[in-house]
Amino acid sequence: MKLSPRLIFLLIVVAGVSLGGWFAGLATNAVQVTTLAVFAMVISTTLFFWERRVAAAFIGVAILIASHAMTLQSILKATELDIIFFLVGMMIIVGALKDLGFLTWVIQSIINRRRMNGASFTAILCVLSAVLASVVDEVSSIVVVLALVFQVCETLKLRPQPFVLIAVMATNIGSSATMLGNPVGIFIGNKAGLTFAQFLVGATPVAALSLVAVLALTIVWFRKDIRAMTLAMARHRKLGLGPVLRIPYRTGLFILLATVSVIAFHHQIEHFLALGGAANKNAFLIMTPLIVAGILMIWRPHRARHYVEKDVEWWTLLFFMLLFAIAGSLNENGITRNLADNLTRHVTGGPKGMVPLVILIASLGSAFVDNIVFVAAFTPVIQNLVDISSQYATLWWALLFGACFGGNVTVVGSTANIVASGLLEKHGHVPIAFGQWFRIGAVVGLVTALIAWAWLLVVPTPMPSALADPAAAPAPVDLPSLNN
Repeated sequence: MKLSPRLIFLLIVVAGVSLGGWFAGLATNAVQVTTLAVFAMVISTTLFFWERRVAAAFIGVAILIASHAMTLQSILKATELDIIFFLVGMMIIVGALKDLGFLTWVIQSIINRRRMNGASFTAILCVLSAVLASVVDEVSSIVVVLALVFQVCETLKLRPQPFVLIAVMATNIGSSATMLGNPVGIFIGNKAGLTFAQFLVGATPVAALSLVAVLALTIVWFRKDIRAMTLAMARHRKLGLGPVLRIPYRTGLFILLATVSVIAFHHQIEHFLALGGAANKNAFLIMTPLIVAGILMIWRPHRARHYVEKDVEWWTLLFFMLLFAIAGSLNENGITRNLADNLTRHVTGGPKGMVPLVILIASLGSAFVDNIVFVAAFTPVIQNLVDISSQYATLWWALLFGACFGGNVTVVGSTANIVASGLLEKHGHVPIAFGQWFRIGAVVGLVTALIAWAWLLVVPTPMPSALADPAAAPAPVDLPSLNN
C-alpha cells in the first residue's frame, strides 16, 4: 500500500515529538511517551488531514484509556463541559439573532450610509468586524461581514480578496477583546478564574490598540484597492450599494444587549446568589447563555429544534470535548509539569521574561494549528507555572494575545480564516493564495504581538479572583532560585 506524503510526514512528526519529549525529559516512562504520541497524532491530523480531525480524536481517546494513560472518569472530567454548555447557549442565541433579522439590519445600516468612500468603508469594516466578533463570535461575525463585502464588491465590480483579508484580520483581533468572541477567550478566562469585567479590563485595550494599528497598516498595504473603491463609489453614488430594506431589529438588539449585560454583571450575581468557591467558579457566566437560549426556545417553540440541530456546531463542539480531554492527559501524566519546570530553569527574567516567549510560541502554534487546539495544549503549562507563583498569572494574557493574534498569520490560523476562504470559493472568487495571506498576515501578527508584549510589560494586568485573595493564592516561590 502506497502511503501519501502527508501521512508519512505525520508519522515522522509523531515519532519526532515522542523521541524529543523523551530526550528533553518531558516524558520519562512508557505512559508519558504514549500520551505525548497521541497528542502529537491528533494535532498533526488537524494540520494535515483537517476533515479527519474528529476521527483522530476518537481514536486518540481510545488509545489513552486502553494504555492506562487516563481512566474513563478522568476523560469525562477533562472534557470541559462547562465551556461546551456556554458555547451551545451562545450558538442558539446567535441563531435566534439571525432569525430575527438583527444581523441583516447591521449590513443594511452600513449600505444605507451616504458619502462613503474606500477609506471610510475600510474603517467601518474593521470596526464592525472587531465589535461583532467580540459580542457574538468570530464565525458568525465573519459570515455577516463577508456578506457585506461581497455585496459591495460585486456591485462596484471590484475584487473582494483585499477586503476579505481586512475583515478577517480585524475579526481575529476583536475576538480577543471579550470572553464571547472566541472559544479561546472563554477557555482561558474560565481556567484563569477571570470575571467578565476583569477580562474586559485586561484584553479590550490591547485589542483596541491593535485594531488601530492594523487599520492604519491595511489602509497603506491595500491603498490601490481602497482608491479603486473610492472611484467606483463615486460612479455609483446615485445607484446605491444595494437594495434598501426595512428590517425590524429592536427585538434582536434587545436580546443581545440583555445577554451581554447579564454576563457583564455575572460576578455580582454570583455573589448575591452565594455561588462562591472553586466548585461554582464563573457559574452564572456559564448559565447565562443557557438561560437566554431556553427563554428563546420557549418563546419560539416552532424554531427551537432548528436552533439546536442547525445552529449549534455539534461537529466542532465534539472535537473540542475530545481535544480538551486529550490535552488534559498531558497534565494528568505530569508532562506539562515537566515542561513548566524546564521553562522556569532555562528562561531568565521570571514571569516578565517569559511573556515574549509565550506570545511567540502561541503565535507560531496558532499560525499553523487552529488556535483553540494550541491553547488547550498549552493551558496546563500556564496552570503549573501559576501554581509555582501567582506572578506567572500574566502569562494567561500572553497566551490569549499570542493565540488570537497569531491566528492572522496563515489561512489555517483560525476558524474565521478557514470560513472566509470557503465563502470566497462559494461565491466563485479565486481563493487567497497562501503566500499572499502570509505576507500581510506575518506583518500584522508581528505588529500586534509587539503591541501586546509592550502592554504586558508596562501595564499591570488584572489578577484572577482566586489569586487576588491571599488565602487562596499558592505559596510564593523564590523565583531567582528557579533560574539558577
